[in-house]
Amino acid sequence: MTTFAPNPAATADITVEHRPGRPALLRVPRFAGMAEATAWLTAHRSAIQAELHRSGALMLRGLPVTDAAAFAEARDALVTERAGYKEKATPRTDFGEGVFSSTDLPAAQPIRLHNENSYTLDFPGVLLFGCITAPETGGATTVGDMRKALALLPPELTERFEKAGWLLVRNYSDLAGMPWRKAFSSEDPAGAEEYCDAHAIGYEWLDEDTLRTRQLRSAIITHPVTGERVWFNHFAFWNARSLDEDVREVLTDTFGADGLPFDTRLGDGTALTDAEVDAINDAYQAVTVRETWQAGDVMLVDNILCAHGRESFGGDRKILVAMGEPVPLSDCSPTTAPSATPYGM
Repeated sequence: MTTFAPNPAATADITVEHRPGRPALLRVPRFAGMAEATAWLTAHRSAIQAELHRSGALMLRGLPVTDAAAFAEARDALVTERAGYKEKATPRTDFGEGVFSSTDLPAAQPIRLHNENSYTLDFPGVLLFGCITAPETGGATTVGDMRKALALLPPELTERFEKAGWLLVRNYSDLAGMPWRKAFSSEDPAGAEEYCDAHAIGYEWLDEDTLRTRQLRSAIITHPVTGERVWFNHFAFWNARSLDEDVREVLTDTFGADGLPFDTRLGDGTALTDAEVDAINDAYQAVTVRETWQAGDVMLVDNILCAHGRESFGGDRKILVAMGEPVPLSDCSPTTAPSATPYGM
């Protein structure tokens, strides 16, 4: 695969600010309305895409995006194909036309960096976040370059993940986490089973309302356009070690060590040490950048090159999300083949 090198001519007609500790920023011209804005975005889409492949995330500032409908218009000007939200994991409000709230998790709960749908067999290549109401304090949508994160990980740990991948265990329940009916968009257990069979997911029914799944996925993939290797997974985000100690204790006491809504292991089923999980979280922390939201901002995130998260916040906050440019895992040279069973079994 040929490594992508951005063509300077492709970005010559936009001026992008690169600032330490913040995502790349493009201040757009002042527009009379969304029709004028979408025409400009469409005309500059190639330049914006080239910058996105270079920087991994790009904030567009100054757009007249004031509601979900305007945000959907901006999305359609910036991406060529919409992407769906599969194997749902967090509560979101659906505003229609493929536009959702970024998350409905409590304001006090920060969200660690992760790549959207890293556990599915195809995933959005581009995420778009739009600010309708900026929070009073905090609330940035954090991003981090996964090319840099991979380079920061201990080589021995990287080699183990490269070979064995990562294993995700989920417990779908009405009591904690996401109910299986909502996650798989089916009221029929057979529908959930059919999805799992078709998408390399192992499963077992603990009772009629509780489904446990296991799926082996590659922890390292290659961007199909730029040819760069990246750390791409939910391993640290959903690892029990990453939970606040009090939360982990309550969940474990209530559901048992095997009953957590999410948990992760090395692909062969091996649990990492606390120090090893901390090393992954430290790499995420080292590459995290943030920009304070302003109303009308739209941030594009290359979902393979960059992970994203959220800071806790105060006051009202309304951030929308849309997904586009779906990418099959098979196009990304996974180092571990997807499977319904742990590596080596």
